[in-house]
Amino acid sequence: MIDSTVRHIPFSPPDISEAEIEEVIKTMKSGWITTGPRTKLFEKKIAEYIGVSKAVCLNSATAAMELTLRILGVGPGDEVITSAYTYTATASVIAHVGAKIVLVDTSPDTFEMDYAKVEDAITEKTKVIIPVDIAGRMCDYETLFGVVERKKGIYNAGNDIQSSFGRVIIMADAAHAFGAERNGLKCGQVADFTCFSFHAVKNLTTAEGGAVVWREKDAIDGEWLYKQFMLYSLHGQSKDALAKTQVGSWEYDIVYPAYKCNMTDIMAAIGLAQLKRYEQMLKRRKELIEKYESLLISSGIECMKHYSAESSSSGHLYLVRVPGINENERNQIVANMAERGVACNVHYKPLPMLTAYKKMGFNIADYPNAFEMYQNEITLPLHSMLSNEDIEYVIENLLKLTRSIVRVS
Repeated sequence: MIDSTVRHIPFSPPDISEAEIEEVIKTMKSGWITTGPRTKLFEKKIAEYIGVSKAVCLNSATAAMELTLRILGVGPGDEVITSAYTYTATASVIAHVGAKIVLVDTSPDTFEMDYAKVEDAITEKTKVIIPVDIAGRMCDYETLFGVVERKKGIYNAGNDIQSSFGRVIIMADAAHAFGAERNGLKCGQVADFTCFSFHAVKNLTTAEGGAVVWREKDAIDGEWLYKQFMLYSLHGQSKDALAKTQVGSWEYDIVYPAYKCNMTDIMAAIGLAQLKRYEQMLKRRKELIEKYESLLISSGIECMKHYSAESSSSGHLYLVRVPGINENERNQIVANMAERGVACNVHYKPLPMLTAYKKMGFNIADYPNAFEMYQNEITLPLHSMLSNEDIEYVIENLLKLTRSIVRVS
């Protein structure tokens, strides 16, 4: 017999309205479904939304990060620093280009890298740092830029584009943070390069997809940089399919054997409709986070803070920690929540705990703060289709389960 009192609350389904469906239908009927006019329009709208001159749309944030490293000339013999507390994509792109992965522990009781440890990790081989805007909250880039400025004396540029920076380059993994702000600047205006994800579970989705933007530098031609991303993302082909449709313009060249990770117009069509609704979606996420916070006051459960006078998160994930429980007890809570119809998650198992990174020689014992953050972390459902009653149901069950486990322990 089905318990009628059980709500079924998915973790993060895509918020798709009739507007997205209609835009996709129009695209299908247009006869142009791969990279074409809608992808170019989506790039333009993203750049306008963020307040930068250019955006490049690709098939994932992973592709955006990897192509950025390749265009910067990062490769064998180089080192790239990132957080031990992130999803594998942040670090795997470093391996893809042949550079050495350098993982840094988090600061105590935070999900951000320890910036003092970042400074200690920089060597003459360091070319890039990849901070992670976890859950949609921007990192402390002011501190991070201070770090790379202090270490610029040992920076060893390997090519002209690296020389134009004169210091270690900061490339943000902002997969979670599209629409976030800090100190009056939008995510995408702060780091040297910023990479976003539009995967199905993200706030703004194109089903699969991603984008990269960058801060303007006098020494780097933005048009040249945009063209590099176009070449790297489409086999090194000198003309994309849209350009080849012009009368008499069939001929093209292959500049170098590159990759295939372009965004399609079908994907961009979804994104264009989502972008029109995005501010309202962000507003709803903030309301839901505030509802969560109001219900967790005095509970003893620790909540990641998304909003302050200085910053506004994109509200992508709602991370909580339950003091006094261990990894197994946390996993039991997640399983019991699922029995009550609530899909929870964990963000993230630190990279040194995963087989691929163990094989590289990483040991979680060297990252005690990351493990402390992980072992009692639970990610609660957060998406723009949740109701206030859904939030109340989630917290009611979470509190019952955590109190039971803590009491038994």
